[in-house]
Amino acid sequence: MTLPGSSYSKSRITSEQALQKLKHYCGYRERSHAEARQKLYSLGLFKTEVEGLVSRLIEEEYLNEERYACLFASGKSRIKGWGKQKIRHALRQERISEYCIIKALKALDETEYADSFRRQAGKKWDALRSEKNIFVKKNKWQQYLLQRGFEPALIKSWSFPGENIAGTAAD
Repeated sequence: MTLPGSSYSKSRITSEQALQKLKHYCGYRERSHAEARQKLYSLGLFKTEVEGLVSRLIEEEYLNEERYACLFASGKSRIKGWGKQKIRHALRQERISEYCIIKALKALDETEYADSFRRQAGKKWDALRSEKNIFVKKNKWQQYLLQRGFEPALIKSWSFPGENIAGTAAD
């Protein structure tokens, strides 16, 4: 006996029904190959059926790993303010190929990326205004930006307000 709303049912979904569901699923927003596979497995399909349907979705342009990676990177950079390292890590977790990851990161608008970095760096620096010890303040600031996924070289290149190039407090 099946309970209403349970994922188990006596009649399995057909491949054609699954394909229609996946077309709708992929039409709603861009999906990775891994997300599509996971959805097909959740519908109760076997590996051979899943791989065949994923191949068909790729042929029909419902799935495109490169397009997904570029949109993912752009969205996370612009909307969430993520740095390239955090985006790279997230795409690797989505099992995106290294080629597509590199292409997506190169497609990011460098001026938007630099503006996002400056905006977040300045905002965090101002938020740490109450911290009296400059070394603790810098460490907290750097850790924040590293957690946001910005590159260490980019963080090091930042010049702090009220300091000279050598990094010591100005008189």
